[in-house]
Amino acid sequence: MALTPTTTRDLLAKLGHIPKRFLGQNFLVDGNIVRKSLELAQVGPGDTVVEIGPGLGTLTTALLEAGADVWAVEKDRTLHAYLTETLAPRFPQTFHLTEGDAVELPLAGLTQPAFYAVASTCKIVANLPYAISTPWLDAVLSGPLPVRLVLMLQLEAAQRYTAAPGTKQFSAISIALQSAFEVAPGHTVAAACFFPRPDVDSHLLHLVRRPAPFTFAPETKALIRACFQQRRKQLGALLRDRLPDGGRAWFALLTVTGLGPRSRPEEIPVALWQLLRVPPGFG
Repeated sequence: MALTPTTTRDLLAKLGHIPKRFLGQNFLVDGNIVRKSLELAQVGPGDTVVEIGPGLGTLTTALLEAGADVWAVEKDRTLHAYLTETLAPRFPQTFHLTEGDAVELPLAGLTQPAFYAVASTCKIVANLPYAISTPWLDAVLSGPLPVRLVLMLQLEAAQRYTAAPGTKQFSAISIALQSAFEVAPGHTVAAACFFPRPDVDSHLLHLVRRPAPFTFAPETKALIRACFQQRRKQLGALLRDRLPDGGRAWFALLTVTGLGPRSRPEEIPVALWQLLRVPPGFG
């Protein structure tokens, strides 16, 4: 499939489809970026790859032609039908397409018990809609962890996910993501690489699963999120009524680093957040 704004525009017109902003439908029209995505993800024959929102199938086709077994979820009914009619017959054994919501199907169906072992060895290569990027990532972090992710994101989102402690962009999702994955070199992508052209630049975020990934229990994750929703408050005040000891046990672990009840959420490094324990019924 030709990767140009003109051919993309013509195909959308043929389908009678107007790109939907709320679904983040900015279609990639630069073959170099497609190749870069596969290069970063180290996609090869026999790999299992999850794609979110395959759209017109530009990236999907490249993944399939590289020999990958592709599991994709597409919410848009028109685009799902188009892919079913065009790509599915070409790759009947290796293209697995589901119509649905990516937040509910973060690994496009691979989380079914029969595929659990495969899910823990898969890669994700996707152009993520901005509106679902954080809840989708949270869902991914709650299940079997992929070995590698290459995600096309708005630059602002990529900066938030990889933000360091002490910065305004550091957040609960930064902590959860960086606990499970290492950030590898990515690639900045200009707005001109998409049709329709978005208002901001994007970034290929490259994540590699840590040798010993850390994931938070749901209660702890919820408490960290609640702390960052009031990030200007001191942690002593935030945790006073949310932990049985007001957080004293955790603060005792923090004292050797010079942190404590007067610290604010964004000042606590990722490794120290991992020491927080929330008993059932609290948080």
